[in-house]
Amino acid sequence: MPPPTISLMKATLAGGCFWCLEAVFDELNGVHSVVSGYMGGADPAPTYEAVCGGETGHAEVVQLEFDPERITFREILEVFFVIHDPTTLNRQGNDSGTQYRSAIFYHSPEQKKEAQAFMQEQQSAGLWSSPIVTELAPASSFYGAESYHQNYFVRNPGAGYCQFVVAPKVAKFRKRFADKRKATS
Repeated sequence: MPPPTISLMKATLAGGCFWCLEAVFDELNGVHSVVSGYMGGADPAPTYEAVCGGETGHAEVVQLEFDPERITFREILEVFFVIHDPTTLNRQGNDSGTQYRSAIFYHSPEQKKEAQAFMQEQQSAGLWSSPIVTELAPASSFYGAESYHQNYFVRNPGAGYCQFVVAPKVAKFRKRFADKRKATS
């Protein structure tokens, strides 16, 4: 008898540099794949250089495929809101520009509704000293980033940016969500 078919769902998130988000979501139980890329702009063939130059309107994003039987969209949002600052407009740390904006690109009306409710709960709970500025927009064309950006943290753990920016976010995730991490061998 063949194994049961898994019906995966997509989530696309922008929260600063995609290397940080990819490194965290790669470790999240229930997430089957994470691809760094670009979304939300007008150029039909964005490149890293053009996106970083602010020429295309795209945000650096990660697109996840996840198993909703193992992790919910809300749980993904919980992790997302811990590992980036949703209150800084077009900025995460020293990275600034619209390409580093906080955004949730929803793939269904249900995701939109859930994201709206989640952000309202976050704001109402007083967890943030400033208003949440996370953009909520329909998913548009996704463009995978160049191959050297994929699995960047795993392949370049000694790089300065990885040590000083990515690694602390991964450590924060591991501490806060230890029970949601994939099993390691």
